[in-house]
Amino acid sequence: MARKRVALLISGRGSNMPSLIAAAKDPDYPAEIILVLSNRPEAGGLHRASAEGIATAVVDHTDFGKDREAFERAVQAHLDVHRIDIVCLAGFMRLLTSSFVSRWSGRMINIHPALLPSFKGLHTHQRALEAGVKIHGATVHFVVPEVDSGPIIAQAAVPVLDDDTAEALAARVLAAELRLYPLALGLVAGGKSSIAAGGTVRNATAVLATAHLIVPGP
Repeated sequence: MARKRVALLISGRGSNMPSLIAAAKDPDYPAEIILVLSNRPEAGGLHRASAEGIATAVVDHTDFGKDREAFERAVQAHLDVHRIDIVCLAGFMRLLTSSFVSRWSGRMINIHPALLPSFKGLHTHQRALEAGVKIHGATVHFVVPEVDSGPIIAQAAVPVLDDDTAEALAARVLAAELRLYPLALGLVAGGKSSIAAGGTVRNATAVLATAHLIVPGP
């Protein structure tokens, strides 16, 4: 089976990008990173991608004012040129229109730094601390028009410690994200993740049903 051609959309340093690029260097991985596109010309992730020999592109959203559709047409033009199969949002800080999202239905995924459906939106780590949760984490999901609401592909959980700051918790979650996103992209690109009736995702991979993360531990 041909490897799926993937574009990463970023707005900054692309903290998850290196793990995806590293995974795709394995010839047995079902996806290859073809393009890194940013809406910000100064995004640090562009230099990192170029150093890896990956094509980069910039579609500066400020050139389009409030015309989101025109911005997305420019993005789509790059995706078309590179014959992209799957789009990964990796810290892409622009809201996408429902028409663009629908065009990529089942082929666009995002990573969110929380265990959805809890803590949608921004400032997830501080909100988790304020809520007093004992387990936090990250979620990879298919993108739908409603923000942070798409079918969940995979999740990773981490403990929340009593003396955590938002920064410390964010670092722990990011370490989990670096393992989670390549796993989820591999499932989607390999045809092992599908949306079932009711809008939930079924993954054709083994799950250790007896595994538990209990906080605090015994």
